[in-house]
Parts: sequence; structure tokens; C-alpha cells
Amino acid sequence: MSVITAHAAGTFCWPELSTTDVSSAKKFYTALLGWQPDDMPMPEGGAYTMLKVGGNDVGAMASMQEAQKKAGVPAHWMSFVAVTDADQTVQKAVALDGILLVGPFDVMEAGRMAVIKDPTGAIFSIWQAKAHPGATRIDEVGALCWTELYTGDMQKAIAFYTGLFDWTAKPMENSPTPYTLFHFKGQDKMAGGAMEITKEMQGMPPHWLPYFQVDDTDIIVARAKELGGNVVVPAMDIPNVGRMATLADPQGAAFAVVQLTGAQGT
Repeated sequence: MSVITAHAAGTFCWPELSTTDVSSAKKFYTALLGWQPDDMPMPEGGAYTMLKVGGNDVGAMASMQEAQKKAGVPAHWMSFVAVTDADQTVQKAVALDGILLVGPFDVMEAGRMAVIKDPTGAIFSIWQAKAHPGATRIDEVGALCWTELYTGDMQKAIAFYTGLFDWTAKPMENSPTPYTLFHFKGQDKMAGGAMEITKEMQGMPPHWLPYFQVDDTDIIVARAKELGGNVVVPAMDIPNVGRMATLADPQGAAFAVVQLTGAQGT
């Protein structure tokens, strides 16, 4: 796979872990997915840890802010979407009944970002790249390959995201459970997916879930348990896609892994 230097607007471009224990998280993900952590000292103190595969950035992790810890915010993965203008995107999101949580603000020379809550409660970030494009590897083993929304109101979510980004939404054909695919307008290329929170998922908050590609889902699931992680959704086969599982790291941050056999990700 070639190194990515820019992401098209509307592309999930960066997964970022906010954790209560950076040291433990480094050990877990390094052993599980083979990521190489690279600490970057921050001006305000602490470090922002870049996660690398073969020397290329696939994501990052950082210690959760004290205010979030005190508020009881759990460890979590944040999904970033590439945009051409963060300020204009924020204005559009608010007009579509989204809630601006943080920003927009500049991340030094790397880019400009904001954190937004959609009208159904799912939180995501937007990224206007400057010096840093986001992940320079996607759609390969060890890297982000899909991002999926869990929502309590599918129609409201569809209206918001198709209004905010250059996406269209349509049901996935022959899916064993109702599933919505977000496509880039006028293209076969997919941006992500969405499913409604069911009664069986009672208590699950709306959220975006990152998927990381692996060679063997069953081996990764077994390894995650050995490393102190938990299995949220056991390994299962998805027709024409592959074998996936949803896991949680020792601090409770949820993510999914998938061994692709059919349709590719983002």
C-alpha cells in the first residue's frame, strides 16, 4: 500500500484513543496489533503518542484530560473525519442540530479541528489538515479500515450526516440485520456504516466505532483476552465482508477488528 499524503473530505482519517492509563494502553496495543508507539512531548506537558506501522502513522493515543476523568468519561476511541474547512463544517453541523463541544482550534501547525455531537448523541471530530494529513496508512493490516455508527435514531442520523458531508445513505443488501452504508456521492466508495441500537444493546450510548484490519480475527480475540482485554461481541462472520469481533482494552475503550475476505473498507 502507498503512503497517504491527503484524505478526501468526508473520509475517516484518524483514530485517537483517550485513555486513563497510557502506559498500560501502549503495552496492550503493541502486543495486540504490533503498533510502535512514538511519544511527542506537548507544550503544556505530557505527551501525545503517535501509533505507527512500518514507520507510518495509523493513529494516536493520549492521557484523558483530568476534567473528563472527574466527569466520569470512560476511556474511548475518537473518530476524525477529514474536512476542507473546519469552521464552515462546524457552522453547518450546528445548523443541522449538531452540538459543538470543543473548537474549532488549531493544533499547532498540524491542522485545525473541532469536536461535535450529532443530534442522536454520537461524538466525533473533524480534521482540517495542514502539516499532518491524518493516518498515512489505512486499509491494511494494523490500520483503520472501517468506521461504524451506533445510533438510537437512524433517520435523524442519516439526515445529519448526509447534510454535513458529501455522503449518501442506502441500506446494505442481503444484510442479516438492518445496516446502512454511507457512500460518497456519485461513487461506489464507502465512507462508513451505521446500525441502530437494538433492545439487546440496551445501555449502549450512541458512538462511532473504529475497525482495525487484522490477519486472523480469532487469534487477535484470544490474544486480547490474554492481555487483559474483554470481548464485547464474539468473533462472527459477515457475508461477503469477513470475520469481525468487538473488543475492549483493559481501560474499557471499545474497538473492532476485522479479517477482510470480501468488500474492502474505507
